[in-house]
Amino acid sequence: MATPVLPRLHSRSEDLQPVQRRIAEVILADPLGAGRLTIDQLAAAAACAQSSVVNFARELGFTGYREFRAELAEEAVRATAREGEHAFPTDIDPTDPLATSVARIAAADARAVRDTVRLLDLAVLEESARALSSSRRILLVGVGASGLAATDLQYKLTRLGFSAQALTSAHDALPAVTALGDQDCLLAISDSGRTTDVLDAVEIAARSGARTIAITGSPVGPLARSCEFVLLTASREPSFRAGATSSRIAQLTIADCLLVAISATLPDAGAEALARTRAALEGRRR
Repeated sequence: MATPVLPRLHSRSEDLQPVQRRIAEVILADPLGAGRLTIDQLAAAAACAQSSVVNFARELGFTGYREFRAELAEEAVRATAREGEHAFPTDIDPTDPLATSVARIAAADARAVRDTVRLLDLAVLEESARALSSSRRILLVGVGASGLAATDLQYKLTRLGFSAQALTSAHDALPAVTALGDQDCLLAISDSGRTTDVLDAVEIAARSGARTIAITGSPVGPLARSCEFVLLTASREPSFRAGATSSRIAQLTIADCLLVAISATLPDAGAEALARTRAALEGRRR
């Protein structure tokens, strides 16, 4: 599965050098229009040299600007044909009509799920699932909005019979991580890949020999560089929506994919464990 241009660009934008970030901002502001720009037009729009545009394309894995532009144009046209005016959701403006804001939120959340699945490396997903399913103990660390995804994954893993614990603050996470060993696993969640509490927990876990897995939106951020396995999310946080739903939905999408992959490693796909937990709760559902 080829990695799409725009999700790749969104995920890398915060880690680019200033000149490259300006180029990215021009492209992300109008992907359809940017796909029609010549190299000198894009360089002028980003106030940079043409060589910077070439280096930018190569940084993203392309042989040069021509290949990058062709891929961008094709992707933008496909998205526009499929989704119309909501193909590239813009920031929420509180002065917009409510119906417009709701439509933009729905489009952004749907795109986060779709692009996250397109970014997903199935080989890494399977390896991560094997690491989790063979662990004696699993710690899930996420702070703020990412803590919600950690808690959701804890619930699902527990239903499958695993020893899993979600930790959403440094005061809880760091002491717990010090007890990990080489039979354990730490799964760290951070959209930015720069959350200090999460990075500290990963550093401690790695020193102890524990397996480390990252769910992050930044493929070259500190968290991705620190973990053995990296599962990428694709979302864009609009400035008006701090802790927006799209990043959490992207994280929850990865969590669901992990659960499916983990279930595949179990003899009965976890059916027996799920039946036991369902029976334990049955009498409380009224």
